[in-house]
Amino acid sequence: MRINFHHNTIYFIFTILVLSSCKNELIPSGYKTKNIIVVVIDGPRYSETWGDPTHQYIPRLANQLLPVGNIYSNFYNNGPTYTNAGHTAITTGNYQEINNSGNELPQNPSIFQHWIQTFSKDTLAAWVIASKDKLEILSDCLDVEWNGKHGPSTNCGVNGNGTGYRNDSITYDTIIDILSTHHPQLVLINFREPDSSGHGNNWPGYTQGIQDTDQYAFQLWQFIENDSFYKGSTTLFVTNDHGRHLDGVADGFVSHGDSCDGCRHINLYAFGPDFKEGQIIDIPREQIDIPATIAELLNFKMPKGKGEIMQELFK
Repeated sequence: MRINFHHNTIYFIFTILVLSSCKNELIPSGYKTKNIIVVVIDGPRYSETWGDPTHQYIPRLANQLLPVGNIYSNFYNNGPTYTNAGHTAITTGNYQEINNSGNELPQNPSIFQHWIQTFSKDTLAAWVIASKDKLEILSDCLDVEWNGKHGPSTNCGVNGNGTGYRNDSITYDTIIDILSTHHPQLVLINFREPDSSGHGNNWPGYTQGIQDTDQYAFQLWQFIENDSFYKGSTTLFVTNDHGRHLDGVADGFVSHGDSCDGCRHINLYAFGPDFKEGQIIDIPREQIDIPATIAELLNFKMPKGKGEIMQELFK
């Protein structure tokens, strides 16, 4: 009995030592996803995207992308319904009032900062690529433990925050160049349309902006499916930062920013090797659930994030 006890004690101590030495090592997630790209199409109303039963302005999403992915019919911005706040919710998992001109950083650390820190990634492995210059703020935060640390690379607007917006066609070419050159694994993309035309009270430009960004999302999916680095290991989200006023609310499609259903009800498309296909999901979800799901797929923690993992997507 004494010998057995001695052997068992040695085995127990050995096990504890092994577990202690490994406790900080990362356990693989088990998911096929190794790369995630989030496309934010700025400011269409749900009534002109999936809420339109004809899907006249989103033919690629409805006809080519849905069969291989998933659409949410009850997806919302439940925070402030303007650009910087919507993007901040998508990247930090928190709703907050934030200056919309690019003069204020998000309060909480982002998916980029957590992922880069967790896996000691190079800054070129994560990117914010945006038509709107002010979204360069998404690369950092005010949290004193994270400020100035673990930020992604950025390519925003004409030449960074304060330099003005650029055309989405330039942004798309920039995206393909960065993906081809650096093969980043975590990317957020912003297209300025249809928001810019909406604010200009330009209905034809607004609807054309929805069609153009629908085409860009489809072309990006094609690129992913034909690139040896991304094919079979990349999850793609296509969503919006906010909608616009419903007809009869304020100045209608021209503006946004309140809590009307037109401003809150937005679109989400989700495609990836770990997701089901062809689903139209009516479970209510919201912007802050995107970073929670990203953290699950890429196996990092977001202690301050308030969202939930969208488990219904998974196979």
